[in-house]
Amino acid sequence: MTGSTGKVRNPWGVIGLSIITLGIYALYWQYATFKEMKEYSGEGIGGGLGLLFAILLGVVNIFMMPAEVGNLYAASGQPKPVRGPTGFWVLIPIVGGIIWVIKTQGALSRFWGKEEQA
Repeated sequence: MTGSTGKVRNPWGVIGLSIITLGIYALYWQYATFKEMKEYSGEGIGGGLGLLFAILLGVVNIFMMPAEVGNLYAASGQPKPVRGPTGFWVLIPIVGGIIWVIKTQGALSRFWGKEEQA
């Protein structure tokens, strides 16, 4: 891994800002998250494609984002705390999306935090 670490974000902050901005922050968050992961690892779909999927086919990112977060862990020799199937949490009405953000962003923030300490 040669790129810089991404931004540590509070999952509740992501949820709150997404609600307050009627989803606009959610689009930015997906763009920024995919961009940071690509810059760090050199792998993944990157910000532009992540934003395009978010706008046109949001369901793709629900599975792609936790898969990429898990791949960051795997590439550093750690067990994957989230994987593509983590996206199935969104099938639970109302709370499923919240659980998905907490699991996915939480795992990514922990990863960035560990990398900054290293």
